[in-house]
Amino acid sequence: MACESLREFITQLESEGELARIPEPVSPILEIAEITDRVSKSPEGGKALLFENVDGSSMPVLINAFGSWRRIQMALGVSSLEDIARNIERFIKIAPPATLMDKAKLLPMLLQAASFPPKTVSAGRASCQEVVMTGDAVDLGRIPIIQCWPNDAGRFITYPIVINRSLDQAIRNVGLYRMQVFDKNTTAMHWHIHKDGAHFFHEYRKANQRMEVAVAIGADPATCYAASAPLPYGIDEFLLAGFIRKQPVPLVKCKTVELEIPAHAEIVLEGYIDPAEMRLEGPFGDHTGYYSQDGDYPVFHITAITHRKNPVYLTTIVGIPPQEDFYLGKATERIFLPLLRTQLPEIVDMNMPLEGVFHNCVIVSLEKHYPMQARRIMTTLWGMGQMSFVKTIIAVDADVDVQNEAEILKLLLNEVDLEQDLFFSEGILDVLNHASDQALYGSKLGIDATRKIDGEPPRKFTNSETQTPDSGIAEHIKKKFSEVNNSRVINCSQRRPIVLVALNKTGPGQSIEFIRNFFEDGALQSVGVLLVLESHVDLENRSQVLWKLFNNLDPKRDVLISGQRIGIDVTRKLPDEGYQQNWPEEIAMSDDIIQKVDQKWHDLFNV
Repeated sequence: MACESLREFITQLESEGELARIPEPVSPILEIAEITDRVSKSPEGGKALLFENVDGSSMPVLINAFGSWRRIQMALGVSSLEDIARNIERFIKIAPPATLMDKAKLLPMLLQAASFPPKTVSAGRASCQEVVMTGDAVDLGRIPIIQCWPNDAGRFITYPIVINRSLDQAIRNVGLYRMQVFDKNTTAMHWHIHKDGAHFFHEYRKANQRMEVAVAIGADPATCYAASAPLPYGIDEFLLAGFIRKQPVPLVKCKTVELEIPAHAEIVLEGYIDPAEMRLEGPFGDHTGYYSQDGDYPVFHITAITHRKNPVYLTTIVGIPPQEDFYLGKATERIFLPLLRTQLPEIVDMNMPLEGVFHNCVIVSLEKHYPMQARRIMTTLWGMGQMSFVKTIIAVDADVDVQNEAEILKLLLNEVDLEQDLFFSEGILDVLNHASDQALYGSKLGIDATRKIDGEPPRKFTNSETQTPDSGIAEHIKKKFSEVNNSRVINCSQRRPIVLVALNKTGPGQSIEFIRNFFEDGALQSVGVLLVLESHVDLENRSQVLWKLFNNLDPKRDVLISGQRIGIDVTRKLPDEGYQQNWPEEIAMSDDIIQKVDQKWHDLFNV
């Protein structure tokens, strides 16, 4: 069973050996983030961390609470995420009852479904309002809000469950939108342009009306997850949380605004947004592993802070993967697969690889029945909800395990016809995508790795021999090309051997010209795939290489195909190359904080 509150979840985590209590003093400015980043990158995601002695606040900080397969399953009250997917399938595949007996059999399921919507409880039964502060008593400084990364614009509330309603009050929206702290009673509200919160805000802005907003911090785990879920427009996230919990989410009316919030949340912020007021927000070290750019966003004015007695502050960090958000994203991948199949029933499975940070790469398998079906699947996905942000989609046959990424790579290297199986499109992209020349839109790549069937032209790529590059090829590359900082040959015994190159790029067009010259060199003809990366990339670090590939790629601009050989340029782009955005900096912790944490690491974990 899912837990009814964050407090209950903490108890469960501790009883299952999934929680580390840290009594040592720590700073919310960068220190907590550095400690958490190390733990989240340890095997299996490490443990949830409860910092009990945070400088400047009496509140403990809980972080990495959902940052492992085991903990995300505990949070949702299941032994496997597939359990939730199967429950969803039971409801969406209900056949219309034909007889009285069929109706009788259907009744228990319908009664169960009727119990999912949230229910309103009295203030006396709402622990989130045990302490109420309004007026001058409102002070965000009492909460141990963290600064995650050195170049962040300040402290950010990173796990706020933001609640608002449409202008006509008919639709409630619940989402996760970061909030930069400006002062004791105002924050930014970072609504991405494509999200429902931004849509509602523009309704209020057009009508020149204040928008009421409430923010819950530290709700029950199912509600924490549901707020992150990409539900269709108009579907209440509290309904999904109730479905997962197998019981309604109790809500209570706010004290100063006409909204309802989870009754057992740890902390609640109430207030409003004046649509005429905007303020510069950011930068912020985001889940892409890069700093997102600053921009003007609405200002949230806090009229009340309510909380439980002795509240726990729930937060998270995002950055270079893996981080806690990977497991939340994987939960969405598994839970929403049945809903995806209602529109595309031929889809068998999907995988959003870790390094693709959700929106840069998706692998789908399908039951293929007619020519070009794989392309139909990909183009349809590019028109569906948040799938429309995906930059690269790889389609494979039903018998291919999309979760086995090594096997997917072999398939791409051995079977794909580069001149026939790759196709390029254009469309919207996530606001955090920095690779395209313009913000918010750019090119996309579809790779059809399914087997050809009757009606489809056969592949021209017929090379059945395994290619083995010469042993001295890496040295040859460095000798011939002075701009090469490092190179690595991937000896994976495939028909298209891979060479990785770390290029010291000093001018526009240099990397594409390098690819052309590379392909013209007779000594390098055995190389089938050339990936050109920035000079500082560790070519031995597979995860870093893939992360750079997915993040920095604009397919139509950066892919050069020469017969059955492919060169890919994922170096930093320059204004003289037509790049019109500001290429962001990678997230990295400052040396002084690293040294400070090194010195106290033994005491933190008593090891």
